[in-house]
Amino acid sequence: MSKNNNTCTKKTSIGGQALMEGIMMRGPKTSAMAVRNTQGEMVIETFPTETKKRASFLKWPFIRGVFNYIDSMVMGTKCLMRSAEISGLEEAEEELKREKAAKKAAKKAKKGLVEEAANEKIDSNEEIVDNAEEKEKKKESSALMGVLMFLSVVIGIAFSVLLFIVVPSYAYKGALYLFPGLETGNPALTSLIKSVFEGVFKIVLLIVYMALISLMKDIKRTFMYHGAEHKTIFCYEQGLELTVENVRKQKRFHPRCGTSFLILMLLIGIFISFFIDPLCLVIFGGVPSTFIRTLIRILLLPIVVGIGYEMIKLAGKHDNLFTRIISAPGVWLQKITTKEPTDDMIECAIAAIKEAIPNDQSDNW
Repeated sequence: MSKNNNTCTKKTSIGGQALMEGIMMRGPKTSAMAVRNTQGEMVIETFPTETKKRASFLKWPFIRGVFNYIDSMVMGTKCLMRSAEISGLEEAEEELKREKAAKKAAKKAKKGLVEEAANEKIDSNEEIVDNAEEKEKKKESSALMGVLMFLSVVIGIAFSVLLFIVVPSYAYKGALYLFPGLETGNPALTSLIKSVFEGVFKIVLLIVYMALISLMKDIKRTFMYHGAEHKTIFCYEQGLELTVENVRKQKRFHPRCGTSFLILMLLIGIFISFFIDPLCLVIFGGVPSTFIRTLIRILLLPIVVGIGYEMIKLAGKHDNLFTRIISAPGVWLQKITTKEPTDDMIECAIAAIKEAIPNDQSDNW
């Protein structure tokens, strides 16, 4: 890799997200998504970057992160659902239903149940038509789409809390039955051991989860688009012309990445959890139960997100020893969550970022 790949002429606030067969780029004023349809054609859609008016104190450092994170999740979910429509994922699912119905009917026909098979095929086709009509009604109902996006975000957060907060806490409790020596009798030392155990458990869980889903064909392609997103942003930050050739030469590991943000939040959560038991011991005179400790960690999530947001923002703006240290775990994990893209994927990333770049350079950091 050449030295040019490590030297940026500017830092941009433009960020992106890999979609189903495409990429979304979010600029300060305009956001855009470029997705390949079933014919391999690129479909580009642009829309204003929605920034809700908030009270000034909600824009303060360590507070703004929570609201910006929620905004990103909502927009990301909306674009992901739209990309599934454009790329033909929903059509593929319907086609699979038709094939299953046809195979089932053919199997019954071979057994002499021709009439029943025919009726079932008719019923299946009618059901498919009904589903298509229902799908169209859902598209026309913006209110319903809003509810679906809200539920998707809530379910995503709930799943993350369950997987990375509740499960590790009770995993430690289960480990006590196998290794009673983890309870040292010293509250401070026991708290340290507990926090380290839960932290290592969460990091291993995240790495294993990412590694396993990367084996799936669709997810692997999404990770390739993720690589295209990072390479394109690097190319733009270096002031190079946005061509496939220039983008292809860039590195695919970016410090300001959602993957880096995830693992950074885990590390911050580990550090904060060191103080839960000692503070409870001082304030309440006792160590909290597993349930109470888990509840406290859930309540501390906004603080973890707020700190993580400021640190990832700092890593995106500056390149020094401190930012390289805090970016290192996320950059390492991106070896799993990003893959080398194909040229047609890079073309999508270029098309999306060109639409997101403002004319007034308001994306400069």
